[in-house]
Amino acid sequence: MSLDPARLAPMANAIRALSMDAVQAANIGHPGMPMGMADVATVLWSEFLKFDPADPKWPDRDRFVLSAGHGSMLIYALLHLTGYERPTMDDIRNFRQLGSPCAGHPENFLLDGVEATTGPLGQGLAMAVGMAIAERHLNAKFGDDLVDHHTWVVAGDGCLMEGINHEAIGLAGHLGLGRLIVLWDDNDVTIDGHTDLSTSEDIPARYRATGWHTVACDGHDPADIRRALAEAKADPRPSLVACKTVIGKGAPNKQGTSAVHGNPLGADEIAAARVYLKWDAPAFEIPADIMVDWRSLGAKGAEANRAWQGRLGGNALKDEFEGQLSEIASLAPPILEPHIAALAKDPPKVASRKASEMALEPLTQQLPQLIGGSADLTGSNNTKTSSTKPFSKNDYSGRYLYYGIREFGMAAAMNGMALHGGVVPYGGTFLVFSDYCRNAIRLSALQQVRVVYVLTHDSIGLGEDGPTHQPIEHVMSLRLIPNLNVFRPADAIETAECWALALGTPKTPSVLSLTRQNLPPVRTDGGAENRSARGAYRLRAATAERKVVIMATGSEVHVAIACAEQLESEGIGADVVSMPCMELFEAQDEAFRRDLLPADTLKVSVEAGVTLGWDRFIGNDGLAIGLDRFGASAPAEVLFRHFGFSAEAIVPKIKDKLAV
Repeated sequence: MSLDPARLAPMANAIRALSMDAVQAANIGHPGMPMGMADVATVLWSEFLKFDPADPKWPDRDRFVLSAGHGSMLIYALLHLTGYERPTMDDIRNFRQLGSPCAGHPENFLLDGVEATTGPLGQGLAMAVGMAIAERHLNAKFGDDLVDHHTWVVAGDGCLMEGINHEAIGLAGHLGLGRLIVLWDDNDVTIDGHTDLSTSEDIPARYRATGWHTVACDGHDPADIRRALAEAKADPRPSLVACKTVIGKGAPNKQGTSAVHGNPLGADEIAAARVYLKWDAPAFEIPADIMVDWRSLGAKGAEANRAWQGRLGGNALKDEFEGQLSEIASLAPPILEPHIAALAKDPPKVASRKASEMALEPLTQQLPQLIGGSADLTGSNNTKTSSTKPFSKNDYSGRYLYYGIREFGMAAAMNGMALHGGVVPYGGTFLVFSDYCRNAIRLSALQQVRVVYVLTHDSIGLGEDGPTHQPIEHVMSLRLIPNLNVFRPADAIETAECWALALGTPKTPSVLSLTRQNLPPVRTDGGAENRSARGAYRLRAATAERKVVIMATGSEVHVAIACAEQLESEGIGADVVSMPCMELFEAQDEAFRRDLLPADTLKVSVEAGVTLGWDRFIGNDGLAIGLDRFGASAPAEVLFRHFGFSAEAIVPKIKDKLAV
């Protein structure tokens, strides 16, 4: 039902007042976007958006993503006005201050109702594509009665300029994600000034070329906004709504200029804006009648939620639906136990990318939540299984996405799927191309979502493709990202163990760094204990008096074993420690770490990548065997010999170090 325009205007002005006052109090922030999009947001939230502040995790709520995250006061104002538990008015008063959930950019782990952490421009829209994918998949399984919602995005010019926008909208258009609607804050202004300084493209034409529906409206005319949103909602294609707005609308002397983009208005301009908007209330106060109108929207959402709960209660698929939404962290280990036992009985010599595929077979068969994919490298990443048919415009029930050559878009879409819930995404590309995805991987970690990145061809071991494709710094650089587990398994058993660990951390994403080349088995034990769970373990104990501990990861573990065997043959005791995950090892107690890496031994690290970072384990007197230069084009076995990853090359260095 449409609200009286006379009531909509003061509701929108409440957003403007809170935005300009909060930014002024913080003396930093972006008032222009929330003031400019206040009218659009008011129509959207009052007449189109399906939400319930009393039940912010309601599975069938619409998702609202503020891709233009710098305008964070828009969502903070909306959440407060509509009756979410937080932010409180005190939270808003403390905008951008330590301890306030009203951070400079919206963060999903601080406030219910913030569906995604945004700020890096373009990624909010790209994550929304993933949310729309998850919605269509669950709808295909459970029908309109249980899953029937939209994903709404507010995006600015910057979101549409970023390269990820090309990837995201191409994927959404190809898949026909008609429940995705992007509201473009078309205000002609960026930080540097008018958009004609940097762009002259026809943005709606670009969207139409990728299969989107487009429509324009006056972003300050409620009737026209309503018309455009209704048209977008009715169209079966994803929609771009170009909302022509004035940035900083309501600030009479600064509106329409870049001066309101990222700076407080100043006391004089705020006073002028209050006169211009006929807003008499003091800072951080909302007149009671306006607050009543806003809070009534929450009651409307609660009614829709109750109706949905009634449909769920009487639905034959209720138990299956609730199972789809349930946590899977504890399910992977028992699923993989028979697989690991079979590997121990007959250890295969396979690449860890193939070992990953072998583990995925029982996992995808028994966990319907898993949705896989690859950025045009399915046959190389080994990410598709017999249980995962393609997800397509003609069949949304599929569980495998062909992302095309869109690594960044894939990573962001997986974040969106994980944030949506009901699905657990994994996706593959070459490790060297993780640089294309890196900012989305960082957002996986920041947002505390379980996304599994299957990154194959993880070293010079990929061979003839040469230095452009051979990762050198990538594994260690990914280890720099907080709250990201980077796994580099040594054989098929470790790979299965790492998959169990990756799926067992609902608030931590994981990287599986996997080989192209075959690896000899280093494990023949398949017991109930996951030996990779502590990040590192003693794979082989010294038989002679222990003098050396050789640490290695992935394809270099069997090299470490060969080194230890040669040293032992010469009476030098050597432990071999496999370290599939540095992050998990560093989380262990000091006693465990000291036992594994005793102080009275020479510590040696062996990894076909940069040596930077190993010093924390080998100490100042240790020996780091690695590769601090780019690789070369040649067969893998030739490269490993050439760059010194062999017992013949490493053992003399160890003996020399011991002799010092």
